[in-house]
Amino acid sequence: MAWTGAGRAGTRAYDGYGREHVIRAPGKPEIIGSSDPAFRGRADAWNPEELLVAALSACHMLWFLHLAAEAGLVVTAYRDRPEGVMREDADGAGRFESVTLRPEVTIAAGPAGLVPELHRRAHARCFIARSVNFPVKLADAARKHDGERPDP
Repeated sequence: MAWTGAGRAGTRAYDGYGREHVIRAPGKPEIIGSSDPAFRGRADAWNPEELLVAALSACHMLWFLHLAAEAGLVVTAYRDRPEGVMREDADGAGRFESVTLRPEVTIAAGPAGLVPELHRRAHARCFIARSVNFPVKLADAARKHDGERPDP
C-alpha cells in the first residue's frame, strides 16, 4: 500500500493533502483507494469502510458457493447488497455497529430448500465475519429459479 496524495506540500495542512492511495500486491491489479468524501476523499475510489463491507460480503459468498457445490445445489447467479452501519464519536473516531448482508441467489437445480441452511453455515464459517467485533447480520436471503425447476 502506498499513499499517493502528498502533492508538493504533504501534510502541512489538513485540507492540503489528498487521501488517495494504491493497494498493491504482487501479481494482482491495483486498488485505488481514498477516504470517504465526508473526510475529504474521492467518491470514485474505494474507501477502507467499503472494502471491509465488501470483504465480508465476498467471504460469505465464497463459503456459500462452496457449500452449495458440495450439496448439489446449482447456483447460476449470486449478488449481494450489503450495508454497514457506522457511528462516529464526537472526537471524530468511530466504529462499525453492524453489517447486514442481503444475498440473492439464482438456482438452476438441486435442493432449493437448503438455501437458508447453507447461508447459516456459510455465515458461521466466514473467517472475516468471525474476526470482527461487531455483528454481521444475514437478512433473509432471496432466491430465484433459473431454467430447470429445482428440487423442493
